[in-house]
Amino acid sequence: MPRTKTAYVCKECGAHSVKWQGQCPDCGAWNTLGQTTLASGAVARPAGPEPLSLGALTEDLSVRYATGFDEFDRVLGGGLVPGSVVLLGGDPGVGKSTLLQQVAAQLPADLQTCYATGEESLRQIAQRSQRLGLDNPALKLLADTSLDNILEQAAAGQTRVLVIDSIQTLSTSDLPSAPGSVAQLRECVARIVQFAKQKEVAVFLIGHVTKEGAIAGPRVVEHMVDTVLYFESDPASRYTIVRAVKNRFGASSEMGVFAMTEAGFREVKNPSAIFLSRGDETASGSIVSVAWEGSRPLLAEIQALVADANSNYPRRLAQGIDQNRLALLVAVLQRHGGITLSGEDIFVNVVGGLRIGETAADLPVVLAIVSSFRDRPCRQKLLSFGELGLAGEVRPVKFGTERILEAAKQGFTHAIVPAANVPRKKISGMEIIGVRKLAEALAEAFN
Repeated sequence: MPRTKTAYVCKECGAHSVKWQGQCPDCGAWNTLGQTTLASGAVARPAGPEPLSLGALTEDLSVRYATGFDEFDRVLGGGLVPGSVVLLGGDPGVGKSTLLQQVAAQLPADLQTCYATGEESLRQIAQRSQRLGLDNPALKLLADTSLDNILEQAAAGQTRVLVIDSIQTLSTSDLPSAPGSVAQLRECVARIVQFAKQKEVAVFLIGHVTKEGAIAGPRVVEHMVDTVLYFESDPASRYTIVRAVKNRFGASSEMGVFAMTEAGFREVKNPSAIFLSRGDETASGSIVSVAWEGSRPLLAEIQALVADANSNYPRRLAQGIDQNRLALLVAVLQRHGGITLSGEDIFVNVVGGLRIGETAADLPVVLAIVSSFRDRPCRQKLLSFGELGLAGEVRPVKFGTERILEAAKQGFTHAIVPAANVPRKKISGMEIIGVRKLAEALAEAFN
C-alpha cells in the first residue's frame, strides 16, 4: 500500500512547503501554513477534448443571458456569458444568496438552471422563494456538499446556469482534506472552471470573506475565475453596491446599485439620485462632482468641514477619497491658493458611502474645503471636476463631455471644469467655465 504524502499549504498565497515553518517562504505571512494530504498514486484521467479550428465555431459568439436586473447585467459587462465563472463575495448577511436566487428565478424559462447549496436545506430555499414571490418551474434545487455529485447532476440535467452556495462548503472525494481548506478550494474551483468551459455552463460561486473584506482562500482562486464581484454595503443604509473588481467580459470597475426591500433586491435605475441629498439651498462646505464608475458617470455630493484644531496636531480625515490624497490637496491649496490651514482640522466625506478612486475629485474637494473655511456656499446648481497638479494647475480628466451631459440632465446649470474638458459644442442650459489654475477656480466658484 503506497504511503500517504502530506504537505503544508499557505492559506494566504497557496504556496506549498514540505515542512512546517512559522513564516511562508513565498509571501512572508506568519502562521499561515496548514497541513494537507496529497493524493497518492496515479489517477486515471479521461481523454481530453480535441482542438477545433476557429472557423468551426459557427455558434453566436456574442450571446449573453439577461439576468432580470439591468444593473446586474451592467456589472457583468452586458449579461451573463455562457461558460463564464463568476465569484461573488460579501459580508455575512449582506444578501448574496438572496440576489443570486432572484437572478436564478428570473432567467428565461427555457434555460435550465440549477441552484446548489451546501449551507441551507431545500425547505429554507423554498421559504425564501415564497417570501420573495419567486416562481420558476425550470429552476432545480439541490442540497449537497459533494462537488462530484453536483457536477454530475448538472451534466445529466443539461444545466446551462449553475449557482453554488457556497464554494467553502464543497469538497471532492479526490482529496481527503476538510471542506474550506486551501487544497479543497483550489481543486474544487479548478474542477468547476474546467466543467464550465467544456460544457458551456455559466457558473455563479458565492464566497465567504475574511475580516479584512477579501474573499477567503488563496488569491489564486480569484485568478482562476472570469469575474469577481464584491458586495459593498453600509449597515446604516438600505442601498447596496455590487462592484466588479475583475471582469474578462466588461469593465473591471463597473458598479450596480440595489435597494433591499421586503420583496428582495430592487435595482436603482438612477444611482445619482441617491447620492444627491441636498436641499434647495446650498450649504457651505458642499459641492457636487461627477465621478466615472465603470462605463457611466455618477453624480456625488462631496462635503467638507474645517474647524479649529484642539491640539497641536491638526486632523486630516477623509471618507470616500484617499487619505493621503487629502493631505496633498491641502498642501497645494496652501501653496497656490493663499489659504493657511495649518491650524485647522479638515474632514471630507462623500455622501452615500460612495468611494471615489479617481483624481477627478481633486478640484471639488478643494472647493468644498474653501467653502467651509470661509463659510460661503458655492454657486447654486454648480458642479465641478478636475485633477490638481502640484504646481496648482487644473488638469483634464477622461470623459469630460459625458460628465457634463449627465449633470445637465440632473438640472445643473453651472460647471467649473478643466479648460481642456470644455466641449466644443455648447450644451443647452449649461454655463461651462474652463479654468487652468486653482486661483481661477476659486474666483469663479464664489463669484
